[in-house]
Amino acid sequence: MANVIIGLRPITTNNQNGDQMESFSWKIENEDYLNKTIKRCKEKKIILPKFSELKNPDTIPQTIKNQLPKVEMQEINPLNLFRINWRNDAKTGGVGQINYLEIPCEITGVKARIVGLVGKFFPTGAHKVGATYGCLAPYLVTGRFNPEYHKAVWPSTGNYCRGGVFNSRLLAVDGVAILPEEMSKERFDWLKNMGAEIYATYGCESNVKEIYDKCHELENKSDQYLIFNQFAQMGNPIWHYEVTGFTIESLFNQLKKESQRLSGYVSATGSAGTIAAGDYLRESFPLLRVTASEALQCPTLLFNGYGAHRIEGIGDKHIPWVHNVKNTDTVAAIDDEDPLRILRLFNEQEGQKYLRQLGVDEETISKLSWLGVSGISNVISAIKLAKYYEMNENDIIFTIFTDSVELYGSRLEEMNKMWGTYSAHQADKDWYSVLKKQSTDNFTELSYQDKKRIHNLKYFTWVEQQGKTVEELNAQWYDENYWNERFSIVPEWDKLIGEFNTKVCL
Repeated sequence: MANVIIGLRPITTNNQNGDQMESFSWKIENEDYLNKTIKRCKEKKIILPKFSELKNPDTIPQTIKNQLPKVEMQEINPLNLFRINWRNDAKTGGVGQINYLEIPCEITGVKARIVGLVGKFFPTGAHKVGATYGCLAPYLVTGRFNPEYHKAVWPSTGNYCRGGVFNSRLLAVDGVAILPEEMSKERFDWLKNMGAEIYATYGCESNVKEIYDKCHELENKSDQYLIFNQFAQMGNPIWHYEVTGFTIESLFNQLKKESQRLSGYVSATGSAGTIAAGDYLRESFPLLRVTASEALQCPTLLFNGYGAHRIEGIGDKHIPWVHNVKNTDTVAAIDDEDPLRILRLFNEQEGQKYLRQLGVDEETISKLSWLGVSGISNVISAIKLAKYYEMNENDIIFTIFTDSVELYGSRLEEMNKMWGTYSAHQADKDWYSVLKKQSTDNFTELSYQDKKRIHNLKYFTWVEQQGKTVEELNAQWYDENYWNERFSIVPEWDKLIGEFNTKVCL
């Protein structure tokens, strides 16, 4: 079967500088693929949720909401597609309130409120399953994916490939996971249990080019391998813009007290999907400060740097194609040892005992396991942001707790073997030095030229290596409609999803 480029329909226009550009539009092109996908969904009783339903789960059809409590959260059941949202009630199994956790000032040491959306309650236990749906759904409803032929390839630094393999299983198609060999044992065990075709590439989280190289190798091997590259596919940031951004705005309106303002949004850059929620929030909160968090051992945005680090799930050494750099205000680089130390503080018995002595309530302590390594790193970045701008009780900073400690049990064991049994003395050192005395070093406020410097780094990865054009690279920076055009595509996608579901006739 020859490669067929379908689904994304380029229409040539001129941008404000006179350069020819391709507009972002979708239409059905391969009726054969589409009919096969419809047939597969009929057989497997699959209904695709609209983005609007994941954005506001109250709009999910009542017949589906009635069935959700009968389905386990991690079950291979197509109804779990409707759980790709931030409002899953773990107790009832139905649609509940927004899953979030506020980290109290007794822990953070700052006056500003720091609140994180919790990814633990998504299918797979991580919010990345949302990004995979954002990339996959448009392919399905436009006939770009053939379930009888294609293998869905999910290049990742950990959780994205898990989400992609999960969605692949729901469709009964072959899921292929590509991730660095140094990722946690829990991730590999989960993928094996799901029957994924797994490729462990050289290195750690920052070795993203090796992931791309494996993608090209598979593409050259067979056109069966269809790559869903989260670092380049707009479905990733579009899902977060539409769903995560709206959810944070709703949560702010729910939590805010008189005179309080939404002052900051912190996200690890990773594939630059989650940080796109900041683009949504900027529209309602123009004074918002969006902070990109990365590892100090690989300070790509901060210093055009490189290196290896241990904050799992955030790829570095390049700028993702889908990152709207103009909307990033500050960069925080976090020493990768710091979130690992706090992972112990939050989860070891002596650490929790120490937190009680600080005055942290029992309910909060019981929920600190909801934070994985990158979530803790986001908290530290939020502390830096609060201190840099001298924020007070009227400032609320939102961030993301991507996954939970469930994916890092082996890391806790490794640290206990390497550093010894956790003690009250160590808990005091970790809280005081990592949280209470966290400074604003390795934190920078980006000027216009700083942002352009970071944006220009895309050239070396995407134009020189991955086949993107200079014209589109320039459009990302100069064309004021470039990002708005992409983020406004959701109504078009929802219309196609609705038509698709009508043809499935469930």
